[in-house]
Amino acid sequence: MKSGRKWGDSGAGATPGNSACLPGGFERGAAARPTRREAGLTLIELIVAFTIMLVLTTMSVPLVRAQLRRNRERELRAALVEMRKAIDKFKDAADKNQIAPTALTPESMGYPQKLEDLVNGVKGVGASADVKVKFLRRIPKDPMTNSFDWGKRSMQDDPKTTGWGGQNVFDVFTKSGEVGLDGIPYSEW
Repeated sequence: MKSGRKWGDSGAGATPGNSACLPGGFERGAAARPTRREAGLTLIELIVAFTIMLVLTTMSVPLVRAQLRRNRERELRAALVEMRKAIDKFKDAADKNQIAPTALTPESMGYPQKLEDLVNGVKGVGASADVKVKFLRRIPKDPMTNSFDWGKRSMQDDPKTTGWGGQNVFDVFTKSGEVGLDGIPYSEW
């Protein structure tokens, strides 16, 4: 079915050469251009959007900080457990006479004299006399102070002291003065 209309003819009085008509009968001009209101966002809309973004960001910052702190606390617990187990293994080996007597002093009471002894190793006895017995691969980094310097307590020290007598390493703690999320100071963990 053919009609007398040609391409660009809207059928509503437009002539075939009329450039104001588009295929399908749409006209060019004011109706095809977006109005000023549709062209972009107003200043009020931008301010409202920015305020919403600011409020959401402000609410998320404390949550992120708390999560980072929880992660550091988890790392601290793991490091303390690792070192304390190594100290206990050293003490057990000393009690079973698996460590050469030259590696121990009377003041050490079977505990390592310094933390580095756990990493560097001590001379064994018997079949392992030619081999150094090691209890720790490396001294872990303190996540609270971001250093490898840990607080130490000897068997002769008071349990709450932050000073080290130097006789042996009975326990380790962080030198951080901060308080944990549970309300207990990190140095008492």
